[in-house]
Amino acid sequence: MKILEVKDKIKELEKITFVLPNGVLVPPHFHITEAGLISKNFIDCGGTIRKAKVANFQLWNANDFDHRLEPQKLIDIIEIAERTLNIAELEVEVEYQSETIGKYGLEFDGTNFLLTPTQTDCLAKDKCGIPAEPENSEEVETEASCSSSSKGCC
Repeated sequence: MKILEVKDKIKELEKITFVLPNGVLVPPHFHITEAGLISKNFIDCGGTIRKAKVANFQLWNANDFDHRLEPQKLIDIIEIAERTLNIAELEVEVEYQSETIGKYGLEFDGTNFLLTPTQTDCLAKDKCGIPAEPENSEEVETEASCSSSSKGCC
């Protein structure tokens, strides 16, 4: 979900609710402590230089039970970030504290913002010799993906 979509959805709401992937609600007294831009420059395991940018919200659960983030206040925060950081067209990544800082995608179900799981992945499967789809899903690969037969990966 992009920043512009988030802002449009917030305009329809009387209250903002975030739901974790396990169905648990983020406590209603959360704060958004950051609305930002995260830029990542990296080299994948196949040697390709890559760049990625996402807009970022950091949700924080304080012991401040008397305040709630109102929709208009979040719109104001987003608009400052849009003007300052040029993030309107970027996908949103949400950080939320659990055992460690979790990174989530964001969707909307018509009422709630849903924090969706994110996954790591190899971006150079073709250079590592890792098949895109297993030929036989019942067959278990026992050879390590970073074996001496891999093509310079890992």
